[in-house]
Amino acid sequence: MPGKKKNLSAVRHIVLQEAESLHIGILVSQWNEEVTYAMRDAAVKTLMSSGIKKKNILIQEVPGSFELPAAAQMMAELTDVSAVICIGCVIQGETRHFEFISQAVANGVMRVGLDQKIPVVFGVLTTDTYQQARERAGGKHGNKGVEAAAAALKMIALNDYFFGLFEQTL
Repeated sequence: MPGKKKNLSAVRHIVLQEAESLHIGILVSQWNEEVTYAMRDAAVKTLMSSGIKKKNILIQEVPGSFELPAAAQMMAELTDVSAVICIGCVIQGETRHFEFISQAVANGVMRVGLDQKIPVVFGVLTTDTYQQARERAGGKHGNKGVEAAAAALKMIALNDYFFGLFEQTL
């Protein structure tokens, strides 16, 4: 049985042929901003190293993670983005609030992606402690922002692949 991967940000460099013309949306929760802003910055760096122009990365802030699905819906409907990356951080507290927020955000982000038919990526940390969140936003476990950007690019490529197959059958 393989061991657990320690640094989750070791993704291969992804370059799409049409990268320069793509527009990518990034939504960032202001709650736990030290963590979410580090993830945002890593996502932007990953996108740019893959050929996305900085001017084509649309970044908007939302108050908290709970607002990410509604903002993703607005961004997908009202802008010309090829993907939306949702970045947030929900940390366990003393009440069950954590469970309700985490589940609502995960389901909401997934639903927007299914409804809008573009990649909508769940880059939301759900950790037990603030230290665990920091370890996943540039610490010993890498940076989830890198993974979220890589997931968006891979899903755009997959969408292009399936669209190409559809065109070939016409």
